[in-house]
Amino acid sequence: MPEPITEQAERVLMLWQGSWVAAFAVGILVWGLIIWSIIFHRKRSEQLPPQVRYNLPIEALYTVLPIVVIAVLFYFTARDQTYLLETEEPADTNVEVVGFQWSWQFNYLTEPNPEGETDPRSEREFSIEGTPDDVPTLVVREGDVVHFDLVSPDVIHSFWIPSFAFKMDVIPGHPNEFQVKVKDDVVPEGEDSATFAGRCAELCGVDHARMLFNLEVMTPEAYDAWYAEQLETAQSEAEQQAARAEEQELVEDPRPENQPPAGDAEGGTETEDQPATEGAPEPQTAETPAEEEGGN
Repeated sequence: MPEPITEQAERVLMLWQGSWVAAFAVGILVWGLIIWSIIFHRKRSEQLPPQVRYNLPIEALYTVLPIVVIAVLFYFTARDQTYLLETEEPADTNVEVVGFQWSWQFNYLTEPNPEGETDPRSEREFSIEGTPDDVPTLVVREGDVVHFDLVSPDVIHSFWIPSFAFKMDVIPGHPNEFQVKVKDDVVPEGEDSATFAGRCAELCGVDHARMLFNLEVMTPEAYDAWYAEQLETAQSEAEQQAARAEEQELVEDPRPENQPPAGDAEGGTETEDQPATEGAPEPQTAETPAEEEGGN
């Protein structure tokens, strides 16, 4: 297995090694009994050996021993699985991982967002998005507790960092979460960072093999400088987008096409181009024949 870089990965490694020890112990016992039977109970003459129908102590051992082995393995597996899925400890870094065909987006949040929806407490500070040709890099700080929220807009993916000794599915409509405690001795002495590979571990389409990313673990000093730079870049981009949007509003006419200006429509108010009619004499109309006769 790869060298574990989190406390949770250490626990997985211990479980994996313990399972192999148990498997070797059972294998040695079984093969030992087989070899012993072959050597000491091989055919020596034509005489038929004594026949027995059952042996209660042996049959009880064959029944109880596998149950004990399975129960012990189940206990340690359930204990470690519970530990791996704990998310109660406050996190130093919150990252929303968005898996899409066929790359990753890492949104750095102020608070966890386990429901995968817009949470007013969970403000996005900046994002890192990749493509199959431009592999993104997830950056974390050495010694931090990192909380991951996993969401997908399309198909099922699987977020896997081999050095975590752990992976979790990224399922559309079913957000998942987990968190890890990065060890304090990950970055080699004299270096600012250490890089590890990550990938999708679930067949998700034609470009599944290109759905890669990198994990970079930085020292606290290097991470703080990088984080401040990302915040400054994100703020600058937001200001530029706001300025462009304001310029666009000034250039474009917000009225729908072919709509007349206010006041031109029937029943509208008068405009500057139309003379006011207040105080003007009423137009005279021609008298009708009936009115002429009445006048006479």
